[in-house]
Amino acid sequence: MTNARRQHVAAIRRRLRRLRRRTILLALRSEKRAWAFVDARRDEWRARGWRGIATPPRVTLTAALILLAGFATAYWSTLPPALPGYAAVRDHWAPSESWLYDRNGELLDSSRINFQARRLAWTPLDKISPAARDVLMHAEDRRFESHGGVDWIAVAGAVRDRWEGKRARGASTISMQVAAYLAPDLAAPGSRGIRDKLRQMRAGMALDGSWTKDQILEAYLNLAGFRGEAQGIGAAALGLFGKTPATLSRDDALLLAALLPDPGADAPAIAARACALSGESDCSRFAGSAASMLGPARSLQLDPGLAPHLANKLLREPGLRVTTTLDKHFQEIAITALKRQLQGLGGTRARDGAVIVVDNRTGDVLAYVGGVGGASTAPAVDGASSYRQAGSTLKPFLYAMAIEKGYLTAASILDDSPVQLDTASGLYVPQNYDRAFKGPVTARSALAGSLNVPAVRTLLLTGVDAFRDRLWDTGYRGLTEDGQYYGFSLALGSAEVTLMEQVAAFRSLALGGRWSRLRLTESDPRDALRRITSPQAAWIVGDMLSDPNARAVTFGLDSALRLPFWAAAKTGTSKAMRDNWCVGFSDRYTVGVWVGNLEGDPMRAVSGTSGAAPVWRDVMLAIHDGHPGHQPERPDGVESRRIVFPDHIEQARTEYFLTGTGFDTVAIAPAESRRPRIVNPVSGSVYALDPDIPLDRQRLAISVSGEVTGHRLELDRRDLGAADAKPLILAPPGRHRLRLIDLGGNVVDQVLFTVR
Repeated sequence: MTNARRQHVAAIRRRLRRLRRRTILLALRSEKRAWAFVDARRDEWRARGWRGIATPPRVTLTAALILLAGFATAYWSTLPPALPGYAAVRDHWAPSESWLYDRNGELLDSSRINFQARRLAWTPLDKISPAARDVLMHAEDRRFESHGGVDWIAVAGAVRDRWEGKRARGASTISMQVAAYLAPDLAAPGSRGIRDKLRQMRAGMALDGSWTKDQILEAYLNLAGFRGEAQGIGAAALGLFGKTPATLSRDDALLLAALLPDPGADAPAIAARACALSGESDCSRFAGSAASMLGPARSLQLDPGLAPHLANKLLREPGLRVTTTLDKHFQEIAITALKRQLQGLGGTRARDGAVIVVDNRTGDVLAYVGGVGGASTAPAVDGASSYRQAGSTLKPFLYAMAIEKGYLTAASILDDSPVQLDTASGLYVPQNYDRAFKGPVTARSALAGSLNVPAVRTLLLTGVDAFRDRLWDTGYRGLTEDGQYYGFSLALGSAEVTLMEQVAAFRSLALGGRWSRLRLTESDPRDALRRITSPQAAWIVGDMLSDPNARAVTFGLDSALRLPFWAAAKTGTSKAMRDNWCVGFSDRYTVGVWVGNLEGDPMRAVSGTSGAAPVWRDVMLAIHDGHPGHQPERPDGVESRRIVFPDHIEQARTEYFLTGTGFDTVAIAPAESRRPRIVNPVSGSVYALDPDIPLDRQRLAISVSGEVTGHRLELDRRDLGAADAKPLILAPPGRHRLRLIDLGGNVVDQVLFTVR
């Protein structure tokens, strides 16, 4: 009992003592006035000759008045507290759990919110097995259906046992116990006196007079404490037997009834009491059943546990019932695919993963898997909403922007060769995933094959700030800095994103460049779609991402990205192999998969097509079973051309262009048409001499591009010879100026670099 409750009870007792004293004083004063009246009337009667009237014995009247005062005191001192009605009790029932349901009302998961007691939803009487109702009712109150709240036969038996010095039997009825649950001060510690029992009895009679028997029994089975923190038959059935109350057997009910007098009893004591309640002679089965019942909690056996991360995200209040947009079937598909892949990779290669499936038309999230446990060292972390480096998954939006602006077409030639870029933080030298360079490639092959250098060259066309703003508009809200903060590495996915953001962004490509937020619950608003990318550019990029021939140079012809129906997909791997992505879409669904280690350590021997892509493939095949995907209809403003490439750069094919930008033939510009320039070193470069290596072996290679016949190189006004000789120079410490000079003595290009 809390201090406040003790103070309250003490105050009530003080008021009752004052009331008792006042009643006795009033009775004594009334007695004096009464005897004065009697004496006066006696004298008057005698004067009139009524001699036969005798004075009443004073002791009789005093006893009557004291008895009346005692009755009044007893009445007021045993007055029970006001009890709420049945409807109010049921409406104010607060479970300790909250529940997550799918779009069809199927239970997905639950979450424990209140840890003071384990209470599940209120269980109606008709949802409890008849055997359990009968056994529990007769074990606690065998004359429950016939008495009016107090079992006077049991009370008489208890009084007799006490008079004879025997162990007093319990006379508390179910009605009295329910009243004590509703008014805890009735059963407060130390409330075992006669006055307290009378209050409980009066409360039981009052409850029996205002509630029906079924209502009282239902409330009792929901309010009673059975074992530990389990309150109510719902929590007890689930935690002790792994069943619902409707499936409890007679033996289950006997064991529950055996718990009620002493919830903390051990297994032998419970088995003995259950046997006594059963009235059977052979009760050997109860020993094993009692031990099993008190074993590990079984509450999770009926809890599907399909969306624990989403449950932790959405279930914040006890008793909450949240209906999500998820589909239980899709959720199980995603869990199975991810679990199978992580088990195949093994915990030493990759431990964590996440999957999201979205309906393109509605934006409803149909599957949300934040992780599947297994070998994970951070199973509680939600991988679907954690910020991770995007890798190459941002490239489709870069190419879509360049195509939309007219800077590129899908057939434009990009140079996949080494490049060094001077940035504020130093020299930036992008590399491809395989550390190899393909030379001249089309934008289609560069995107589908996820080549890095062409992506950086494309970013030079669009501008870093403009691309950063486009990503922000496409829902990537983790990009809180300006473009200069990310620099050219933004083309390769140096920014951090979540899987939810990824799926929403790729869905916009499936919808012709229109974006909106995704919905997780049925109460979430349906946002209007906003135009981000032109439908023509979005369609062309989707066609590029669905082209198995275009990605063959990097991934092969039969990778995990190739499906038996139309689908577009993009993989990505972050720096140091910490994150692996695969996000793609059909005309109906968008699926995103992330695989990695939530603690941030690198994966081992996991590539773009061996990590997340197999999960993406399995999910896409399962959700399209019987309903293959189809390429979206080509929008107006897109034309097709048969195009031929020179020098076997790529095979001839039909290519798609924005109307007015198409062409039939690609020609490689001759070397003499390109402006001569110094390629290496890059202006602003800093080179450090190694003291452990002889100086004459630390030479710098000079490279130039374009037609440089007749051009010469000068280092700090010292002639180095013909530019096409590609000389090696030995530069001393200090700042140096390298110049490219044509036949007329004009400076065509120059760079500044430092040696230290």
